[in-house]
Amino acid sequence: MISRAFAPAKINLTLHVTGQRSDGYHLLDSLVVFADIGDRLTFEPADENTLGVHGPFAAGVPTDGRNSVMQAAVMAGASHAITLEKNLPHGAGIGGGSSDAAAVLRHFNVRDNAEQLGADVPVCLLAKAQRMQGIGDVLTPLPDVPPCAAVLVNPGVHIPTPQVFKALVQKSNPPMPTNLPALNSAGDLIAWLALMRNDLQPPALSISPIINDVLTALSDHSPLVRMSGSGATCFALFNTRAQADQVAQTLAQANPNWWVQPTTLS
Repeated sequence: MISRAFAPAKINLTLHVTGQRSDGYHLLDSLVVFADIGDRLTFEPADENTLGVHGPFAAGVPTDGRNSVMQAAVMAGASHAITLEKNLPHGAGIGGGSSDAAAVLRHFNVRDNAEQLGADVPVCLLAKAQRMQGIGDVLTPLPDVPPCAAVLVNPGVHIPTPQVFKALVQKSNPPMPTNLPALNSAGDLIAWLALMRNDLQPPALSISPIINDVLTALSDHSPLVRMSGSGATCFALFNTRAQADQVAQTLAQANPNWWVQPTTLS
C-alpha cells in the first residue's frame, strides 16, 4: 500500500535575533507560516529503508543516511521505500530539508525528539502558523493569523546559514511585541509586518547582493517584501491570490533563471 505526505515550504515572515547563548546558539523570535507548495513524499512498505529522489531540485540530494528523510525514517522505526519529489530549492531559507524530515515524522505519528534532526524540524511538524522563540524550541500556535497570498522568489544562490549568522554584527535586537495584535485580514497582516524585521537580511545581502535585485523587483508590485530565514528566498505579500498569480507570471517571464512561485501562506 502506497501512502503519501506533503512537506510545505516554511516562511519566516519575521526573524528577530534577540541574543546568543554561551554555547553559540542564537535566540530568535519569529512568525513562521507555511506555503501550499512544497516537496512530496511517497512511502511503500519494504524490507529496509531506501530513498529515491526526483523532481526539479533532485540533483545533489543525498539518498543515504546523510539525508534528513532517512534519519527521520530511522527515528520512526519505519521500513519503507521512500520517494522524495524535490520541488523546493536547496539552502533557500524555506526549510526544505527540515520540512521533509517533519513530514516523515508526522506521517508515522512521531512527535518526540524532533529537534534531534534540526532546529527547524519541530516548527515544521505542525506546519501551521506559529511563533517560534528561543533556539526554535519554544513554539506557540497562532490560529488567528489570516491566510495571505504571496510570491516566493529565489535567484538561484545558496547561502550557508552559519555564514549569515557569522556576518550578523548585532546579536541582541528587540523581540516582537509580547502580544501580537488582532489580525483580521491579509491587509492587517501586511501592515503589521511592515513594522517588524528579518535581522538576517542585511548580513545575507552583504554576502549575496543579488538578493537586493530580487527585493527591488518584488517591491515594484507589493507593499511588503522581505527575505525569508537566512535567505536567499524572498517573498512579497498581496491582498488576493489573483494579484500574486499575475505578479509571479510577470517576474518569471522577466527573470527566467529565477525560481518564482505564487502561493498562499497560512
